[in-house]
Amino acid sequence: MSSSPTSEIREKDLEKSQKDYYPQHVPDTIQEIRPTTGPLAALWAMVEKFDRYGVEVRGIERVKPEERNPTQSAWDACTMWMAANCNISTFSLGTLGTSIFYLSLRECFLCILFFNLLSTLPVAYFSTWGCKLGLRQMTIGRFSFGYYTSLVPVVLNLIACVGWSTINSIVGASVLRAVSPDSDHNIPVAAAIVIIAVLTTIVSLFGYKVVHAYERYSWYPVAVIFIILLGLSAKYMVSGPYGGTGSLEEGNILSFGAAIVGFGLGWSSLAADYTVSMPEKTPSWKIFCLTYAGLNIPLVLIETLGAAMTTVTPDEYQAAFADGGIGGLIGAGLSPAKGFGQFLLVLLALSIVGNNIPNMYSLALTAQVLGRWVQMIPRFFLVLVGTAVYIVLAIVGASHFEDWLDTLLVLLSYWLAIYSTILIEEHFIFRGGKWTNYMPNEYNNTRLLPLGLAALFALCCGIAGAVLGMATVWYVGVLGRLIGDPVFGGDIGFELALGFTAITYPPARWLEKRLTPSRIA
Repeated sequence: MSSSPTSEIREKDLEKSQKDYYPQHVPDTIQEIRPTTGPLAALWAMVEKFDRYGVEVRGIERVKPEERNPTQSAWDACTMWMAANCNISTFSLGTLGTSIFYLSLRECFLCILFFNLLSTLPVAYFSTWGCKLGLRQMTIGRFSFGYYTSLVPVVLNLIACVGWSTINSIVGASVLRAVSPDSDHNIPVAAAIVIIAVLTTIVSLFGYKVVHAYERYSWYPVAVIFIILLGLSAKYMVSGPYGGTGSLEEGNILSFGAAIVGFGLGWSSLAADYTVSMPEKTPSWKIFCLTYAGLNIPLVLIETLGAAMTTVTPDEYQAAFADGGIGGLIGAGLSPAKGFGQFLLVLLALSIVGNNIPNMYSLALTAQVLGRWVQMIPRFFLVLVGTAVYIVLAIVGASHFEDWLDTLLVLLSYWLAIYSTILIEEHFIFRGGKWTNYMPNEYNNTRLLPLGLAALFALCCGIAGAVLGMATVWYVGVLGRLIGDPVFGGDIGFELALGFTAITYPPARWLEKRLTPSRIA
């Protein structure tokens, strides 16, 4: 079969570009990137010893089709996100609907349902990119943002991974402390945080295979515990009247929705990391559907349970929530089960490990996208550094959980809306939705990757939209202030960030391509 005129032109463009603009080969394998002398060489020698015990050595280097695991199925895409979201962090998000935004249970459920169904679409779609390109999520961003502009989302994702691990550890520690709330021998917050961090680190160090193996089964007992909690507390839950009317109600719904989007969409910067070893011919529709189900089943059900638990009527439940936070509320709900309930509390606290694992594993991969100088550092040590950072932050910020959670979630919804929009528009508008229009082996080639100015311009416009529409505890935008409460406003930063980016990226990218025809990766 003869090649198409388009493919012939592309091959000629690539040949000319490589000859005229980038004559040298760019290192893209572990053997080529790994230093042979100096302190880093000693680190690699140490990692080789760990490799014998199954510690993953590979970083962001492309997983080529012949290197994939032929036995890995798309079902792993479902169980991965079931475990990552079947935990008390998801539960704690649901509690914000009533405790922070003063919505009724019915309003909370509707927000949780529709904002989750919307925000997880990019996550499910990006999951299909991993097996098609063999690249990690933030590395794929270079084909839209360029080598240098991609550093902006990379830094933001590093902050997000550390921030999530910090908040998760705080809520996990609060549940561990709730096991013996009245005891003089209650576990200290710092000790509880370290326990969660150590368990997370063990799995994260071993890498892709062990991460999937752990997440495949870890959600089963957690799901059963939440069902038990529902059974013990359902008779005390009340729906109540709708929380306010008119613009006040709208503002609270939009602000809660922004927090939900920040949680669900938050996985979009990690999505492809967990499908890179699947066979290249794995049906995209199967990965998409299973990922979408694996995300939304726990998100919708557990967030709704969290919102419902804050409506329980016994005074002792409300007092426990006020004094002990999420841990106190769950502890009160499981208190009728006596000693067995305390055992379930311990398991629930440790469920946070399933959420922290993808954050820490992807943190190391994201750090390597900063440049080849970081690629030369073994992923093993990047995980340890990230763990040390979030342990310190969690201990320091343990008393500011709700404010930290709400602020992090809405900020995530802003930049990830921009990031997702640029990647999707690049894929469909400028690459025709075809994987053959990518050169995944050139992920390190600064001469062939886009210049990145179009993405930078659209990013700035998206940030401007977010600033105009945001409504956080520390700043309310000009447009956000026009919705809802005149002081707290209503958060439309996510919607404006998406809209501003979607409008500005296509013309800017068209101009960039016209001015830089040699950048064809």
